[in-house]
Amino acid sequence: MKQSDLFRENADNCLQLAERADGEPAFRCYQRMAQGWNALALQQDWLDGEIAPLGEPRTALPK
Repeated sequence: MKQSDLFRENADNCLQLAERADGEPAFRCYQRMAQGWNALALQQDWLDGEIAPLGEPRTALPK
């Protein structure tokens, strides 16, 4: 499994926790954590050469 996929799984777990959160502060915290994991996944995809750098069209790079 790719590292970026693991990061996306963590993001999904955070979103599930957000759905069950008891109160708005916890909900927002889990939402921000999910955003962070998704950002890490995108960065890892870039490091792995799967997407173009920011500012360029977000298409897969040729291998």
